[in-house]
Amino acid sequence: MSGISKIFIIGLPRTGTTSVSAAMLDYGFKVAHTAYTKRAFELADVISDAPCFCDYKELDKLFPGSKFIYLERSLEHWLPSIKMLVKKMLAELDPARGYLHPVLKRSFNTTFALTNTRATNTDLNEAHFIECYLNHQNAISNYFANRNDLLKINIGDHGSLKSLLGFLNIDNNVDHSFPNLNTGKQVDAWKQLKHPNKVNALAAGKEHRKFFDY
Repeated sequence: MSGISKIFIIGLPRTGTTSVSAAMLDYGFKVAHTAYTKRAFELADVISDAPCFCDYKELDKLFPGSKFIYLERSLEHWLPSIKMLVKKMLAELDPARGYLHPVLKRSFNTTFALTNTRATNTDLNEAHFIECYLNHQNAISNYFANRNDLLKINIGDHGSLKSLLGFLNIDNNVDHSFPNLNTGKQVDAWKQLKHPNKVNALAAGKEHRKFFDY
């Protein structure tokens, strides 16, 4: 971790954030798959998913010198997966009534423009998600233009783990791939994973479970 403040995985949900997070555990990193408190960010070396895919600009300013990993996935495979996930979560993402954590709700509602489409699931069609994916992708490309601290990978591509390790200046003499987690309708593989380097998304510190004020 020398010279690196944090490593942020800023691909959208269902692009492989769990698989990348799990892989990083075995390279000695403290990893938070989602982080909802300042303390979780302090404890973790690698943070993925919410709020990173939404708040990468703010996190870039809070943690200068960090590296960012954008995960690509073909729309053909991503669309049915994200539609399944959002449909399952939609009621609990409601800003006022949903039970999910406020940081998670904000991240999804902002990135996927759910406040305008919550009235009916039929509004959450493929065209809507394609627009959200491309908007997110273009915003990241524009924000990190002419910088060398962003890596784009598709974890399904041969050699993608090797590329990631090289980007992080880790011995990348590997011939294996990322673990294949949260496939199909599975969404809680991270919760089931046991590893001493996992960081609790709700870790409490001196400010209890306070999040950032940005």
